[in-house]
Amino acid sequence: MQSQTTNIVVGARTASTKLASAILRGAVTLAVLSALLMAARPAQAQTENVLWNFTGTPDGANPYGGVTLNNGNFYGTTFSGGAYGFGAVYELQPNGTGGYNESVLYSFCPASPSCTDGQYPAFGSLLFDSAGNIYGTTYQGGANGFGVVFKLAPSGSTWNYDVLYSFGAVPDAENPVNGLIADAAGNIYGTAYSGGGGNNGAVFELSPNGKGGWTEQVAAPINSLYGGLAINSAGDIFGTTADTVFELKPNGSGGFLLTTLFTFNSADATTQGSDPNGTLVLDSKGNIYGTTVSGGKNNDGAVYKLTLGTKGTYTEKLLYSFGANGINPYSGVVFDPSGNLYGTAKLGGKDGAGIVYELVVNAAGTAYAEKNLQTFIGENGAVPYAGVIYNGGYLYGTTFDGGADGMGEVFVVNPKANVTKTTCVSSVNPSTLGEAVTFTATVTPAPPDGEIVVFQPVGQSAMTGGVATFTVADLKSGSTKITAVYSGDLNFTASQSVSFEQVVNK
Repeated sequence: MQSQTTNIVVGARTASTKLASAILRGAVTLAVLSALLMAARPAQAQTENVLWNFTGTPDGANPYGGVTLNNGNFYGTTFSGGAYGFGAVYELQPNGTGGYNESVLYSFCPASPSCTDGQYPAFGSLLFDSAGNIYGTTYQGGANGFGVVFKLAPSGSTWNYDVLYSFGAVPDAENPVNGLIADAAGNIYGTAYSGGGGNNGAVFELSPNGKGGWTEQVAAPINSLYGGLAINSAGDIFGTTADTVFELKPNGSGGFLLTTLFTFNSADATTQGSDPNGTLVLDSKGNIYGTTVSGGKNNDGAVYKLTLGTKGTYTEKLLYSFGANGINPYSGVVFDPSGNLYGTAKLGGKDGAGIVYELVVNAAGTAYAEKNLQTFIGENGAVPYAGVIYNGGYLYGTTFDGGADGMGEVFVVNPKANVTKTTCVSSVNPSTLGEAVTFTATVTPAPPDGEIVVFQPVGQSAMTGGVATFTVADLKSGSTKITAVYSGDLNFTASQSVSFEQVVNK
């Protein structure tokens, strides 16, 4: 259900900025890439399920941001599509039969061409408060054309949309490019690509003013902000620029003290990584984990850790360098309860359309080994800019491109799926012409009853207790190569038997 109830200030719409232009150019390029991949490759079954394929109008298209889980439903934004083509906020609800239904909670820019309500929500996930209200940002639109912070409040079966703040001209922050975080007092923080004192970016803060409104301030003008922010229990804020990791610490008088925790040296990109971009994550000891888009051993990006020392300084270590598999991890990483790390790489993998990966920590907690959990090839998704969330043993995320309609998708991946083995035997081999031959395939451990085994190239049948049989009496004389193939599902990996020759004598 979509509500177009708005409280906004009418103003002029400005021209697109260079980042928005680059984003739109990238969208076209990646859409072409996905179309080529889908045309070139057959379907590939892995331990991934597609929860929703975006179609453009009216449900949205091209999600840069990831998903947020709230009360069993998933929420997110699409950069384009929706009812008017300027992006949408969506909700996915379980339909009770294993699938999901999508509702568009809001489509941006119903009053085109003014777009005073905002347009083009970019990277980052949505933020919920304890009352179930949703907060997010758009890169453009608003009263001044420089983007907005918005709120969606549930009202029965509908949602009421409000613009909490429209960004203005320098020295205000401009063009918020990622998601939001909140502190214990209910203040909201985010990053802006432009604006600030030097018009090169800023961290902004919105605070409730006690009168039902919000007051905005630039917490710190910081150059080259792309990634999102992280916050610890003390209210300290962490983020990245194009070449640093920084901290904003409350100074006790409403302001913040900016400290650079680590600077990436371009001369040491092989050992340090370069171009940090993903949202950071902190562990219980204060160590910081993140990703770089480039650098590392192969200059294809890396996962790094900043270890907090006894004197408050940080030491960096690369945990993994991309290149042999994924390329360009734009998003950060998440932990599971065992300390393993998960994330996405925008490109790479077998067909170049990106991957979901796991970094498995060793028993000592000192080293990581990479495991490819999902390869995107086009029709199952392509180009995951956003990262994943971990919930109940599963990973949930989005791809910007690909899917059934080439406009992106929401997916789930099982990192701990059962690894299956498939065997196949013939009832008689060699057989005589016209004699019935029964092929029996066994998949262990046994997937759910009713799932299909394909006996290539003769036929298929459903399994019971992990066993499927297929009988054929019209094999041609000579030799036929038989292979039993199980395509897998979310909880059981795909596998196939060793091929063998079925000989038929005249």
